[in-house]
This record gives sequence, C-alpha cells and structure tokens, in this order.
Amino acid sequence: MVNWCLRRVFQATCRIDVNEIQKIPRSGPLILVGNHVNFLETPVLMPHINNPRLTGLAKKESWDNPLFHFLFNQWEIIPIDRDEVDREAFRQAIQTLAQGNILAVYPEGTRSKDGCLLKGRPGVVALAYRSHAPILPLAFYGHETFWGNLKRLRRTDFHVVIGQPFRLDTRGAALSRDVRETATDEIMYKIAELLPERYRGAYRDVSLIKYQYLAGI
Repeated sequence: MVNWCLRRVFQATCRIDVNEIQKIPRSGPLILVGNHVNFLETPVLMPHINNPRLTGLAKKESWDNPLFHFLFNQWEIIPIDRDEVDREAFRQAIQTLAQGNILAVYPEGTRSKDGCLLKGRPGVVALAYRSHAPILPLAFYGHETFWGNLKRLRRTDFHVVIGQPFRLDTRGAALSRDVRETATDEIMYKIAELLPERYRGAYRDVSLIKYQYLAGI
C-alpha cells in the first residue's frame, strides 16, 4: 500500500522513466550504484521497483526525519554512520548480498543538490571486493529542479538511465588505498558515462578514463 501511494504521488508530480526502471533485475546478488542529486532518488526508485529483495544504505541521520524513519524501516534500509568505519552496516550489507538480494548505494555519500557528480567514496569498492557481487550503474538527472517546479505546479522530469553490469577485478592486487581510490573513480566514470555532459561534474571528461579494475560480464 505504501509503495502504491508513493507511485501515485510521484507520477502526479514527476515524469518518470518507468520503462527504464523496469530494466533493473529482480534478484541478486547485485550492487546498484547511482548518483545522489537530492532526496527523491530512493522514494521514487523503491516504490517503482517494488521488490522486497531490494534494500540500500542511507545515512543514519535520515531516521531523524519521521517520514524517512517510517519509509526506510518499511524498506529495511540499512543505516550507516558516515563519520566512521561502520562495521555493522558493512556486515549487514554483505549479508544481504550473500542472501541473493539487491543493494542500492550512492557512492558520493551525500547529495550533490545541483545534479553534478561529486567525488566518490571508496566504501562501494570494499563491498564489491568482499561480496564478489556484480555492479549495475544507474544515472539520475533532471529532478534537481523539483522544488521550484512544485511551487509553480509543474511536473518535473525524473530521468533514469540504466547501464551495463560489470564486476570489480583487482587482478590479484590487494585492496590498497590506491586500488580503492582508482576503482572508485572507475565506478564513478561508469555513472558519468550515462549522464549528459553538464551533469558529470568531477568526472566530466569520460574520454580520459582507462579501466584497470573493472571487467564486463
């Protein structure tokens, strides 16, 4: 019922690429990685996928908001403390992947607000390394104008682009800081390739990337 209501709300206020969302697999193990523009990605994505095998990670402060507290508990989102190495959140994330589920992660770790990509954080690399789960990149754009459009009673374009899955392959190298940072940038470039150029931010020149640690499936 919650998902049904949210779908109706967001379909009334946004033009959503529903057909693109439906390309997301129904089972895992799978790590979804996407850019984080504002609050909309999770409340739009979760109801439209409508899959009990999908969960995600979100900053623990989100539970201070009563609405997000309710929704994130409904969707069994895993809270994570961004100010420290949160071993419990990591353990839960690995466990959900081991159970054949799908885990959604925003590698930027915070909202960009203007839609332009920020530098990624290396936690997603550790998850992929430990779980051996494939990674599916998603890109969101257009909805950075949501609040302004809502005030003018205009619908907002909520664009979603689904990429091709790939795997982390360190080629036998240990997960050193350099490997984590390089692999994180490579994952972020996979997201950047799905975005119009003006949204690529820190990963603007996709022609420069040479993938060392990612392998196609």
